Amino acid sequence: MKRSRPSSSVGTIIRKAIMPAKQYKKTVQLTQQGFDELGQELKELKEVKLPHVVQRVAAARAHGDLSENAEYTNAKEEQNFLESRISEIEDVLNTAQIVKATTSKSKVGMGTTVIVHIDGKPNKKFTFHIVGEFESNPLEGKVSSESPIGKALLGKSKDDKAQVKAPAGMVTYVIDEIK
Repeated sequence: MKRSRPSSSVGTIIRKAIMPAKQYKKTVQLTQQGFDELGQELKELKEVKLPHVVQRVAAARAHGDLSENAEYTNAKEEQNFLESRISEIEDVLNTAQIVKATTSKSKVGMGTTVIVHIDGKPNKKFTFHIVGEFESNPLEGKVSSESPIGKALLGKSKDDKAQVKAPAGMVTYVIDEIK
């Protein structure tokens, strides 16, 4: 199956993978940056990490009895993990819909950075970068557009309030700035 390479300069929706109906999976929205980062991770896994672990498995197998060979067991577990991650990334990339980052500074959209504060606590500010679900990393402030916070913020403007159901109850964020 031949696929075209995405380009960040073409329209809002750049590429949508075409799959036979029985293999169809949920379309995953990614920014161009997220698509590229996953592609780099896939390349590193396939070209560097997997060959290295395959060599470890072969070396451990050469040591003889596999039933008591912890090195072999460890290497096989790592190989299985890497192969699973490769498969997951391939599935994401094959079902990816590249979404051009929103250029609007007046509405929250995919790819925007939003600075908010908790209603009634203007000194407690948070910065969220709205990204696709496979790009999210809360430690880096990258929040999925599919997460409760992402869904609540999408489409909102400066000074709008967004309510999010959190484990501690409802939290209301006020949008201070959209970048």
